[in-house]
Amino acid sequence: MKYTLNVNGQNQTVEAEPDTPMLWVLRDHLNYVGAKFGCGVGMCGACTVHVDGDSQRSCQMTVAEAGAKKIVTIEGLSEHGDHPVQKAWCDHDVSQCGYCQAGQIMSASALLKSKPHPTDAEIDNAMAGNLCRCGTYTRIRAAIHAAAGAK
Repeated sequence: MKYTLNVNGQNQTVEAEPDTPMLWVLRDHLNYVGAKFGCGVGMCGACTVHVDGDSQRSCQMTVAEAGAKKIVTIEGLSEHGDHPVQKAWCDHDVSQCGYCQAGQIMSASALLKSKPHPTDAEIDNAMAGNLCRCGTYTRIRAAIHAAAGAK
């Protein structure tokens, strides 16, 4: 079947089975490879994207469910990689291996959109579904606070 999807502000047509996860549509059909496959069951957050402004695990949404929703990947978060969260990530040396970072950044930026100045508890709650095997959680929290201050 053919689907017209709005990804990063552009309408794009893909041909896929209705039950194809958006993660694979984004990566394999549209070449947006920032969202990563981690677990495939929505528990790790490596595949997080924004769907109509909210964080969503792209491995848990099918292409048929996407419909006319607006999808934003890490590639579409900011044109030059200068979103306040991205800048704070660099300033606080959050990344180690980097595998989970796109999902972390997408969750953090959605949090700041809904709560511009979150508490530690709100950050911990919002980021709980994003796993970092390198254990950079304290730097993640500090970067989110810094990004909140930069807004």
